[in-house]
This record gives sequence, C-alpha cells and structure tokens, in this order.
Amino acid sequence: TMDKFRMIFQFLQSNQESFMNGICGIMALASAQMYSAFDFNCPCLPGYNAAYSAGILLAPPLVLFLLGLVMNNNVSMLAEEWKRPPGRRAKDPAVLRYMFCSMAQRALIAPVVWVAVTLLDGKCFLCAFCTAVPVTALGNGSLAPGLPAPELARLLARVPCPEIYDGDWLLAREVAVRYLRCISQALGWSFVLLTTLLAFVVRSVRPCFTQVAFLKSKYWSHYIDIERKLFDETCTEHAKAFAKVCIQQFFEAMNHDLELGHTHGTLAMAPASAAAPTPPDGAEEEREKLRGITDQGTMNRLLTSWHKCKPPLQLGREEPLLMGNGWAGGGPRPPRKEVATYFSKV
Repeated sequence: TMDKFRMIFQFLQSNQESFMNGICGIMALASAQMYSAFDFNCPCLPGYNAAYSAGILLAPPLVLFLLGLVMNNNVSMLAEEWKRPPGRRAKDPAVLRYMFCSMAQRALIAPVVWVAVTLLDGKCFLCAFCTAVPVTALGNGSLAPGLPAPELARLLARVPCPEIYDGDWLLAREVAVRYLRCISQALGWSFVLLTTLLAFVVRSVRPCFTQVAFLKSKYWSHYIDIERKLFDETCTEHAKAFAKVCIQQFFEAMNHDLELGHTHGTLAMAPASAAAPTPPDGAEEEREKLRGITDQGTMNRLLTSWHKCKPPLQLGREEPLLMGNGWAGGGPRPPRKEVATYFSKV
C-alpha cells in the first residue's frame, strides 16, 4: 500500500502542472455547486440590497482566488525567490512575473465561474438594482411622480421578496424581475465571452510576440522549481545519514562503556589481537552521504550560505559559453578549422 501511495506521490510531483490544472477544474465545479446550494436571501431594504449583492458577487471569488493560490505549491517558491538576498545570483523580474501569472491564471478559474454563474442566475443583480427599475416605462408612470423618493425606493427594494412586495398597483413584480434578469444574463454571457477571449489571447497570441522572453522565463521557472526540490531531497538524505551515524556512534560508545565496566569488574585482560570492531559497510556508505559535513555548526553555515548567496548559474567549463549573439568568450574567437573533402568517381 505504501508503495502505491509513493508511486502516486511521485506521479503528482512529475506532473505538477497537470495536477494543478485538475485541482483548479475541481474548484471551478465546486464553486458552481456551492452557488447552487447557497440560499440567497436579499434583505429587501434600501441601502442594504446593493451592499449584500456586492458582498455575494465579490467576497466568494476573492476567497476562491486565495484558496487557489494557497493550494499551489509555487506560492512559497515565488515568495522565497522574491525575498531572498541577491548574493551571487541576480533575480530576474521576468521569471517572477511568469511564475505569478502562471499561478494567477489557474487561481482565477474558480472566481470567474462564480461570477459567471451569479450573473447568469440573476438573483444578485435583481437584488442590487431593483431600486433602479424605470417605473415610468415599465409601470404606472402617472403614479410614480406623486410618491416621495424614499417611499418609492422602499417599495422597489421589496421586488426580490414576493412575500412582502405590495407595489403591484405601481409596477408588476414579474415585469421588473424579467427586466433585470434579462440584463443580468446579458452581462453574464458578455463576461464569459470576454474572459474566454482574454484567456485565448494570453495563452495563444502573447507567446507568439514574445517567444524568446517567454521561453527564457519558462525555462528558469522550471529550473528554480527543480533546484528547490533537489536541494530538499539532498538535505533530507543528509539529515537521514547524519542521524543514522549519530545513533550508531551513540550505541557504539554505550557498548564500549559496558565492555569497559565488565572488564574492570572481572579484572580480565583482553588479548592483544583484539582490535576495535570495524564499522560495517553501511556506516561507511552513510558517512559518504554526509559529504564531509559532520557537525551542526557547519551545516547551519551551509544553509545560511545557500539562502544568502546561491551559487551562480554558470557551470565550470573550459570552453566559452554561447550567448544570444552566439559568443560569450573573452578575447578573440579561436580560428576555424577548414576541412576539404574530395569526391572521386569510380
């Protein structure tokens, strides 16, 4: 069973992007299900309807957006890369923007679904703008000018609540509801169309104009993610080897003390050929994993150095490196070797 869980965990780590896309899709479906199960209760009071509707339209998308960011493992990586000291490795703002945009695009899926479903349903829009219904065009226009503005607002604010609405003599409730829901659905479909077009432009058109910068940012974003995982794995391996060697030394010292006590009690002399027990092959292998770091202070300095000045992104090599212009070596280029090839007809 543990092997199966380990295989699943390794698969999720190797396919993190697909996994996060699946999580965002599940959150989008969950947001639509949450809205369908949500009991919308308009207060039907002037001044409160708009505030309640704005809260329903904006607060859940903000929560869903933050949840989408929290569930993304790259949030901590982005914050760490943004706040780390430059040291011997400069920070590239383009990579940070790419990482944030990649996370934000996935985290915005669920909020977009919530806003679209809310507008297409129409209850929130009806509650917010019921006091703005044109009574003179849709109702009894001759009676509207005779009502005071506060009384008219109080009467129209009850349109979303059929059990307490008593203004049919001025405006039929069904007319106002259909009018506002029609506008809300039009806004909802327009919102879906605009977000779809924007997603298409961002995902398809933008890389075509900034292909080189896009590839560079994508490469170094993957590099930072892989480097962090490998460093964590190496630290875990070192900590495991360090703990194993410490425990082995503790037991060996305890065994040695017991043997000394037994020898002192019996006044027995050990034979000259008896030497200290040789450590097993496993102990030597664990010591090799320590890479020479065998005390707490050295390990703390190593971790501090990794945080403050990570190694530069340039591997040691004798030949010059190729750059954007095709050459990054100091001094003149080495002469080209000319090779002549002769063909003979047989």
